[in-house]
Amino acid sequence: MDKLYSFGLSELFLLIALAAAKKYQINLDFSHLDSSSFAVHGQYNQALASQSESQSQESEGEPIPITITHGYSREHRPDLKQFIVDLIVTGDGNIPIFIEAASGNQSDKKAFGKIAKNYHKQLKMETTIVGDSALYSKDNLELLKQIKWLTRVPLSIKEAKNLVITVSEKEFKNSEIHGYSWVERESNYGGIRQRWLVVKSEARTESDLASLEKKITKESESIQKKLTKLSQKRFKSETEAELNLKLIQAKLKFHGIDDIQITENQDETYQITGKILPISELIDVYQNRAGRFIIATNRLDSESFSCDEMLIKYKEQQNVERGFAFLKDPLFFADSIFLKSPRRIETMAMLMGLCLMVYALGQREVRRQLFTAETGIPNQLGKLTNRPTLRWIFQCFQGVHLLYHQGMKQVVNLTEERQLTLKFFPLSCQKYYLLSG
Repeated sequence: MDKLYSFGLSELFLLIALAAAKKYQINLDFSHLDSSSFAVHGQYNQALASQSESQSQESEGEPIPITITHGYSREHRPDLKQFIVDLIVTGDGNIPIFIEAASGNQSDKKAFGKIAKNYHKQLKMETTIVGDSALYSKDNLELLKQIKWLTRVPLSIKEAKNLVITVSEKEFKNSEIHGYSWVERESNYGGIRQRWLVVKSEARTESDLASLEKKITKESESIQKKLTKLSQKRFKSETEAELNLKLIQAKLKFHGIDDIQITENQDETYQITGKILPISELIDVYQNRAGRFIIATNRLDSESFSCDEMLIKYKEQQNVERGFAFLKDPLFFADSIFLKSPRRIETMAMLMGLCLMVYALGQREVRRQLFTAETGIPNQLGKLTNRPTLRWIFQCFQGVHLLYHQGMKQVVNLTEERQLTLKFFPLSCQKYYLLSG
């Protein structure tokens, strides 16, 4: 593991991945980038290298180990220290092509631009980098000037926020993807000419509106209780009453308080009353935003890269998440970390990536064979599918055993259905089950 680390883990992984891509003719036109956290148990009280030591390591070309520390946990375990894995997979078959471990407190927004640029430099061929909103910032767009990219635009950007609100329903065009529609605009954000696509999802609209209604109702009920409680209190002065009301108003998002009255009692104390009213104009704004998001690209030719293709390729960003799901799946134990050294944890992350590569290549080959044969295998519901997961196939083969009896070998529980599935695997797999000589 130490020798692998010294060689350069991401460089070695890329060499292996490119060799696999060449052998299996993997299309590298699109590369999907994302990251995830991996929690570890233990203190990891590692002494941080001083600045001079870090500079010495850099000058000698030796990599600086990552830091196992607390950070934003995608696993909802903020109590545990963690490290981050940055992963790039192909649009063709979800094959991992680049993997790199990072410190547990890595900021994706700061790291993704550098990762994409470094990856593109090592790849030495044209590819479109696809990422989530962490990739979209002025600094990252500057880094990616010479690289094709497709990413989501964060609605924290004022221009984007205004756009999703102001686009009218009449402007949306139906996508070839069922349940989606879009409106195309041009933008020059960050000084980079680009295409913006305002996308509306029917399913997400329903979900967002339901979620919005819950938030409005919850706020109304909560504030009503507080206002009722406030009206029962007696204050020494009118100013004190107003200050307490302002504390409640400061927490309001969808409502306002109207008909405010401060009355003086006979004992020279003050009481305050008011009425909660929804802010219709603001609620309308949130309702208009429901189900809408923006994706952007610097590929300006809509003929070579259409709006529907933009949406299709962005939706394939889920492929990276599936890769992380495999690495964290307890069925495979790929993320079992029992190492103390950060260097060896980095090496283990690379080996985890190799496991994912073998899995993804196997799954792609099975699907390719099924597609060629124009058939499928039964899924969990008993219906034929030509896109089974390799995980499901593994589960289907549970209970198959190799039996030795009187010097003879026999595979037990190898049903006709299982034998049919094995026909779509290489001869080496069939020999393993004694089906081929």
